[in-house]
Amino acid sequence: MSDETKEAPLANDLLKNSSLYREFQAEREEILKHKWIESEKAGRDIGFERALTDWIIKHRSKWRKGRQAVGGH
Repeated sequence: MSDETKEAPLANDLLKNSSLYREFQAEREEILKHKWIESEKAGRDIGFERALTDWIIKHRSKWRKGRQAVGGH
């Protein structure tokens, strides 16, 4: 197998992973915003895990639908 043949699947994997990674990063940013807002309301740092759980329960579904509508996925 030539080097070009070995690199083509790798390039495709990187592209797929890159898109997935961008989605992960966008979701993480939303969670961090939620953490900041809820921590301000509580007057203390609520922690990432609590913010994550709270955001998933309250906001994730609507956020994803909004991204799909904008991105046409």
